[in-house]
Order: sequence, then C-alpha cells, then structure tokens
Amino acid sequence: MKPNYSRRPRLMMLLAASSFLVSTTATTTAQAGDKIPPTLITPDTVETRIGKLQFKDGAPSLETVEKVYDTLDFTRGLDAFLNSYGGASAYAIRQVLLSIGAEDNSVTIYPELMDSKSLFLTANADTVYYFSIVDLTKGPVVVDQPPKGLGTINDMWFGWIIDVGFPGPDRGEGGRYLLLPPGYDGPIPDGGFYVARSKTTRAIYAARAFIADKDPKPTVELSKKTIKIYPYTPGGLGTSVATALKGKVRLEPNRSRVQVR
Repeated sequence: MKPNYSRRPRLMMLLAASSFLVSTTATTTAQAGDKIPPTLITPDTVETRIGKLQFKDGAPSLETVEKVYDTLDFTRGLDAFLNSYGGASAYAIRQVLLSIGAEDNSVTIYPELMDSKSLFLTANADTVYYFSIVDLTKGPVVVDQPPKGLGTINDMWFGWIIDVGFPGPDRGEGGRYLLLPPGYDGPIPDGGFYVARSKTTRAIYAARAFIADKDPKPTVELSKKTIKIYPYTPGGLGTSVATALKGKVRLEPNRSRVQVR
C-alpha cells in the first residue's frame, strides 16, 4: 500500500519540532558542560514488531515512513471491521427473521432442541431458544420475560442493554422490561418495570429457557403463554395516582399484545 504523502508535512513538522527541542536541550546541556543524555537522542535503528525502523539524525527513512503509515492504515481498517461486524450480524439476524414472516415485535420460538445439524454458532442442545427484534421507532416497548429464562437484550450494534432471566434483575422469576428508544424523555413508570435504554431504534431480544426431565414441551408452552411484547402506555401499570395528580400524565388502563411464532 502506497503512503498518503499528504500526511507527510505533518510528520515533518513534528520531526522539526522534535529536532528543535533536542537542539535546545543540547545547547542548554552543552552550556552546563555535560553530554546529551542518551534518552534524548533518537537511535539510528529501532527494532519493533513491524520490523526494523531506521533513522538518520532523528529523521525517519522513506522506507520507515511507508512502513509506519501502512501499519496505521491496517490498524485502522481492522478497528473499523471489529467495530462493524456486530452491526452486520444484527442486521443479518433481522433479515432472516423477516424472511420467515416474523415481523418486528413478533417472537420466534424454537420448540425442538438444537443438535449438531443446527446452523447456530453458540447454541446448546438442552435449552429452548426464542428471539425477537423489538421496534422502538414509535416509542417505548414492554417485553414480558417468562420465568426460567436466561438471555440479554442488545442494541443493533450488539451492544449490551440489559440482562434478562436468571442473570437479570428478575432473577429467573420473569418480569416486565421497559425499553426506551434513544433520546426518549417522556414519562417513565414509578415501578413495576425493569427500565433500560437502547442506543438504537431497534433491539435484539434473545434468550433461552431451561427444561426439566429432558422434555421441552412444558417449557415451550410456558414461554408461549407468558412472553409478550407491546407498546408502553404512559399512565398505565406502574404509574401511581400521586404521579398522575402532578398533571404530566393521565392514568390509563394497561394494554398488551403478543404474537408468538
């Protein structure tokens, strides 16, 4: 890869400044009658993990400049990849769910256990899995987590939002999780929900349910019965009368919907 020569003036300015400092130090030290400390002198060669770097009077050789810029380009490219593949993975998961008719806020449950033929990277063979893409574009959304579960809710960069189930605040007992979209500054319930904020307008809800006696059917039926995903209604469940009396929110009945596939 050829170096970007437009960056070279900045490098020369830095080298010139360094030379000025070294010269100033050398002058001051010479007036004191002492030798220049070795730590202030740029060596002619430096062994690094990208090879030997060569200098003359503190200035890098052309080969050294090209090698350092190539390394910077590679490092920044690698950084861009590592910061992006999570988003690409989340996008692919949503596209696959849409392709089988599972729209956002629908829950896809896998009633049969995984085996060696399952095309999953990290799935095990003794839990029941369920997935959903939660749409926050129209406002906060509630996810009713069933008991005996374990999982996480992540944003669309695969950034952690909150744990659910046994590692989460419901501790495996199940509970209501209120997901807030980016920038949301509206009313939040006084209680009854585990509140978490997403950095993206959609989120990945992915969890597994534990089974008993090697039979997934009871767990599947429990999950179907209890999983719910629905819009949050300000003033509904979790809003106290005292809060409503402040005039910022009106008391509303609790509403819910669910679609399990």
